[in-house]
Amino acid sequence: MLLSKALQAPINFLVAGEVFGGNRGFRRIPPEKGIFPLDHFHECDSEKKLYLGCIKVSAHKSEQCRHLSKKYLQCRMA
Repeated sequence: MLLSKALQAPINFLVAGEVFGGNRGFRRIPPEKGIFPLDHFHECDSEKKLYLGCIKVSAHKSEQCRHLSKKYLQCRMA
């Protein structure tokens, strides 16, 4: 009778990290500026400023600034 009750009890398994408190101090943070590496040498600043200026003037409608976006991305990929 005791054996059957023991077999019916749920078994809780601990993952290895949970035994020692888990990974409390480690949080994944996504990259700040997307998947492109940061432009440390400011090689594409002029294209970026033109694109951002166009976005502000066009009330954040990116269709009107698509040609500038393309120029900026071409600069970043070079």
